[in-house]
Amino acid sequence: MKNIHHDPSYNMAGLFTLSIRLVIGWTYFSAFWRRMVLENKLIPEEAGYIGEKFNHFLPNALGIKPVIEYLVTHPEALQTSMIVFTIIEAIVGLCVMLGLFSRLMGIGVFSLAIGILLGSGWLGTTCLDEWQIGVLGVAGGFTLFLTGSGTYSLDNLLIKKNIGLTHSKWFKWLGSGVFPISNPKRLILVGSILIFGFTLFTNQYFHGGVFGVLHNKSVKPKIEINNVILENNQLKFQVYRTEGADVYGSFLIGIQIHNDKNELIFEMNGNELSQFPKEKIHNYYVAKVKPGKYSLIIPLGAKADLDITIPSEGLLKEKGHILKLIDISGAEWSSKIE
Repeated sequence: MKNIHHDPSYNMAGLFTLSIRLVIGWTYFSAFWRRMVLENKLIPEEAGYIGEKFNHFLPNALGIKPVIEYLVTHPEALQTSMIVFTIIEAIVGLCVMLGLFSRLMGIGVFSLAIGILLGSGWLGTTCLDEWQIGVLGVAGGFTLFLTGSGTYSLDNLLIKKNIGLTHSKWFKWLGSGVFPISNPKRLILVGSILIFGFTLFTNQYFHGGVFGVLHNKSVKPKIEINNVILENNQLKFQVYRTEGADVYGSFLIGIQIHNDKNELIFEMNGNELSQFPKEKIHNYYVAKVKPGKYSLIIPLGAKADLDITIPSEGLLKEKGHILKLIDISGAEWSSKIE
């Protein structure tokens, strides 16, 4: 019996995307390979824990910030999500490379890429790395959904052997072979325009890459200072690292207080900050502010309340004092003390 799901033109279209399948498939499968085979990056207490990397997405994520914040404030849910996410990446990546249920896996690639793009599209110190990975993944997933897989795929093997499931209606949508829409030109045009529009929008939103001034939030560290209060010689304030390279912390080497005449009246240097009492740091997320060897380390996405005891003779009673934080790079951030 002739297999009506086998069409040379669709088989050829799927064949043309073989290199895309292998490369995209490996980019997702390799996430599993790195985190669970080469190293175990799913243990919260270990260095390189993927949950902390996920925390880096938080400050400037688009649309999914509440989801990320919920997870990084609930460590158990975060670890479970990272395990599930890694397994999904492994399944999608492996199936894409093997060409099994290729159209379904194309949707998987599309969905994973959307998540990467919205979460981390603003990161990338040199070439807008995460944004490029995201938008290319979206376009690649849509393409694989349209073409399915060709000669070198398990889908094609099932079709050639005339396996029963290849005759079901759902296999056209989830596998390979003849596309279930007889004339997909409109779908392709509309889908491509939407993806291109989404690409331009995110390029502009994250980086100003379409018009106006280009910006890259991954280059220089930025720390937001909030809730600055001085009560009974106890200085309390919140730090939140919102910009800078995700692989490199902000190294705080100075905390200063100046009066309204810009005179220095209190200071903690790098050596003192390297011995900052951990019980005086209240972290909100899995990326933690902590004392380092020579400074106070503030990773990207970390938010914490700091509590500092100020000697009574070091402060004036008048208002107008300014809190200043100094990074090892020379960057400074200031806030008025209430």
